[in-house]
Parts: sequence; C-alpha cells; structure tokens
Amino acid sequence: MSSAAMKGIVIRPTPDVYKQRLWEGSYLDGNHRLDVFKVKKRSFLGVMKPSFGSVGVITSRHMMQECYCGCCLFHGNGKNMWSARQRRLDTRAEAILSPLSDPTPTMKKRVFTFGKGRSEGHKGMKSLLGGKGANLAEMSSIGLSVPPGITISTEACQEYQQNGRKLPEDLWEEILEGLKSVEEDMGATLGDPAKPLLLSVRSGAAISMPGMMDTVLNLGLNDEVVAGLAAKSGDRFAYDSYRRFLDMFGDVVMGIPHSLFEEKLETMKEAKGAKLDTDLTASDLKELVELYKNVYLEAKGESFPSDPKKQLFLSIKAVFDSWDSPRANKYRNINQITGLKGTAVNIQTMVFGNMGNTSGTGVLFTRNPSTGENKLYGEFLVNAQGEDVVAGIRTPEDLDTMKSYMPEAYKELVENCEILERHYKDMMDIEFTVQENRLWMLQCRSGKRTGKGAIKIAVDMVNEGLVDKRAAVKMVEPQHLDQLLHPQFENPSAYKDNVVTTGLPASPGAAVGEIVFTADDAEEWHAQGKSVILVRTETSPEDVGGMHAAAGILTARGGMTSHAAVVARGWGKCCVSGCSDIIVNDAEKVTIFFYLL
Repeated sequence: MSSAAMKGIVIRPTPDVYKQRLWEGSYLDGNHRLDVFKVKKRSFLGVMKPSFGSVGVITSRHMMQECYCGCCLFHGNGKNMWSARQRRLDTRAEAILSPLSDPTPTMKKRVFTFGKGRSEGHKGMKSLLGGKGANLAEMSSIGLSVPPGITISTEACQEYQQNGRKLPEDLWEEILEGLKSVEEDMGATLGDPAKPLLLSVRSGAAISMPGMMDTVLNLGLNDEVVAGLAAKSGDRFAYDSYRRFLDMFGDVVMGIPHSLFEEKLETMKEAKGAKLDTDLTASDLKELVELYKNVYLEAKGESFPSDPKKQLFLSIKAVFDSWDSPRANKYRNINQITGLKGTAVNIQTMVFGNMGNTSGTGVLFTRNPSTGENKLYGEFLVNAQGEDVVAGIRTPEDLDTMKSYMPEAYKELVENCEILERHYKDMMDIEFTVQENRLWMLQCRSGKRTGKGAIKIAVDMVNEGLVDKRAAVKMVEPQHLDQLLHPQFENPSAYKDNVVTTGLPASPGAAVGEIVFTADDAEEWHAQGKSVILVRTETSPEDVGGMHAAAGILTARGGMTSHAAVVARGWGKCCVSGCSDIIVNDAEKVTIFFYLL
C-alpha cells in the first residue's frame, strides 16, 4: 500500500490514563466515516491491503498491549479517497487518538453517576474522578453495596479555580440532572419532608490526602425535613443528625470555628451529667440544635441557610476551595505531590451509623499497616457516624467487637475485603457503615503503610499468588526502606518502670523531645533545631505542618485509624493515640510525658 494510504489510519499505544476517555464510536464528515475501536492485548504495526471501502490492520505477535485504532471508511468514487476533505478527517483522527499537549484531554462530561451494579466510571479514571470517585465507581460496577451518588470531575475543579472561584457555566444544571438519577434510585427527594434524601459531600483527589480536604455529612436537613425524618426514624436519631450537620456545615462551609459548637456540646454534657454524646436524650439534642443555630447568628450575623439546594451549592464550592487551603497545599508540598488538576467532589446518598445499636461505622485495613500481618486491622463504633472514627472525636473499639453486635454484617464485610484485595491486588484502606444491620461500603483506597509493613505485605502477596515479583518490588517505595532505619527502643523492658500511662500504638517507633501543644510551636521549635513531641487532645487536618515537624505525636483521643494515625504511618513517625488518662492543658507544662515517648 502506498505511503499516502498509511495516513488513513492513526495508531497509538494507550497508557492507562487514556483509557478513561470515551473514544469508541463513529465520527462523520460528509460521506466519510471514522470508526474508533479498541483491540485488547495487541499492538498495531501497519495496514493490510484495503478491502472495498475500508482500511485494515495487521498485528504483531511479540508486542502485546491495549490500543485504540481509527479506521476510515469511504463511500463513492475511490479516486477521491485522499481529498482535502479526507486530510481534514485525518487531522480530526489525530486529535481524537493522539493528544499531544495534555495526557488527559478535557472531556465535556463533568458529572458521573454510580450505584450498585452500575457506574459511568472505573478505577482507571483517578485523574478525572479522583481516587475516591474512581473507586466508588469500581466498587459499584463489581456489585458491592455502595450508596448511589454522583462525582463531579477534577476538571470542573480546575475550571472553577481558573474562573475566579465560580462554578463553570452549566455545571450546576449538570449536577441537578445527575442528582435526579440518585433521587429516582432512592425514591426520595432532596428537601422533601415526607421522603427526605440526605447527602454527603466529600472531596477526592487523584492521590490520597487523608483528612486534608473537606467533608459535609447529613446535607439536606432543616426544621421541616428533620421533623419528617423524626416521624420515620425517631427523634433522637433525627436531631443527632441535625446537630452534626449544623456543626460540620458551619465549620466547613461558613468558616465558623468547630470549637464554638464543641463548647456548646461540652457545656450541655456537663449540665446533663452525660459522659458521652450518646448519653444525651432526644430532648437534649433538640435544645442543642437551637444553641447551634444561635452560633450562626453570633459568629456570622446571619441565619443558617435552610434551603437544601443552597446548602448543596455552597458545599460544592467549599470542597473545591479546600483544594487550595493552606493545609492541603502544605500536605502536597511535604509529600511532593504535583501536577494534579484539583479535587473531585463526591455527592452520595447518606447512610446512617447513628440509628441505634444495630448501626455503626468503621475504618479498616485489609492487613496490619504497621507490621504487614495478614489480618484485618481496624476499628468500629456502634451508633456513630464516620467522622467520629477518622477525626478521632471518640476512641473506637477494636473491629473484632463488631462480630458480637452485627455478625451477618461482619461476615459480609470480611467477604468484601477479600474481594477487594483480589480485585486491586493491594492492601486496602476501607470505610464502611452499617445501617440497621445492612452493610454499605463508603470508600476504598490503597492503604498507607510503614516500611516494615510494606515489605511483609509485598512478600506475602507474592507467596499467596496475588502479585508477581515485579509488582511486589513496585509496592515498596524508597521512603519505606528509609523508615527501617528509624529509632526504636533498644530494650523495652528497661523503660517499663517509668511508664506513666499507655495508649494505642497508632504508628510504631520511638521518639524523644520537648513537649509542644500547638502545630505552630512544633514547626517553630523544629526550625530552631529542637526535637519536639506534639501533644494534642485530638489532631485536626490543620495540624499537618506540626505533625510533620514533630519527632512523635501523642493524642488523648482517637484510634489507630484516625487521621493522625494514618498520616503518621505514611511518614514513618511514632504516634500514640487514644491516651485517655491524660488531660491536655495548653496553659500548663506537662513534663511528665517525657517518660512516655
């Protein structure tokens, strides 16, 4: 075939990032048609002699990869095959199949739906849907129980940032259209007191940034909707959900410090003689809701926005804004994360772990992230929502306790963990909720692990036949090897007499330093060459700089799957969490803790 005829076919091997593009289909230009199709495990080398009205291809026996091919079909007089019109079609084919300037070319579609058994995305679309959105789509498509929802793409976030922090044109309409499919799936409507649909709004970048960006839960509640929810599910559950939403929305969206809400809660618990949030009655929670609404007036001079669609609009903007927050930028700088477009936004039907003793929430790793042991490692709280665990608000129980509370849900969870490990061929970090004994999967991602854990997991997975040796080597990062040189107790028994109290071994190692009580002090003292231990009641995402500067971290609250624990393990820092015997008082110097770490 002549070299001119070779122009009729455009061939490119397809990197993983390209596979998210919906290229397959026909493209028309007058009476010419370009068919774009996919052939798996082949590499195109050239063309065969043409059959009537088409250009064919041949394949290699030694190059096995997935490719996209464009095949131009022509109609009419063959003498006009390589006309100016056809050259324009060739150019269009190159634009479709050979993006040069951007390895992830922009798609017009910005909102993607997902639900059990169906999704418009898959795990290979992390650059577009973020890690959370891509994995929600993947879990949906393989049949796990995932609450239906939509994902707004990272490209929409990039447009938002470039557009002066305004939603791109027509994006809001696309979001509402996607939301309709969720409402149809659930038989519920956002803002309808009779059949209320409540939503979570979560961030999700292509690379995991635990706790660094924002989340809003229970969105859609107002005075009318909460009354409808109470009629269906009881006053205590409804008003507990409402006060949580008021707190989270105020903090994340309106910029009202969480401490103002926490102060009201602690004052009420003290007045009512309640040790835990769960000890408050429905009547107490109704009263707390009114106190929280007053916080809006006192802090912002305006009322809480009761329109659910306005709540959603403002929450989406807040999540987009959190991409450029100081803590997110600091985390990316520390971890040398560059080249991302922004965060996706995942809007998902709420499922509730706070509906009583048949409900709960938890976080787990499919293997021990500190040691690599092939055993589920996680925590669980009965009658709680997810933020209670990951934010370290309450110190949870070991995952094994779930067996006695919800044996069937636990059995299904174990099966799902096995499915996800086989599917992803990696140790996974999973968030889940049980609502009235029904299990729902909320998130999965590759689990952060210590150097010791990474090596054992990689070796074990080879021995189990899950991965080959080449893949196992890639699972161990250079910083994992560096962590193996980090300090540990030379002889732990020599320190036993000096132990003041104990906590949870959130991240292994040993550290010695001067006590600081704020992240800013940790950074300042570290810059002066001092070794410091950051001591907090609980850590928050804003503490990320201080956590990185500290030699070790100690918290009074929180468990082994809290943000502090996950981040510390990723950095190979010693962290003891859930040390319930201590009371952190910023005004006092608590030198006694030198003996603990």
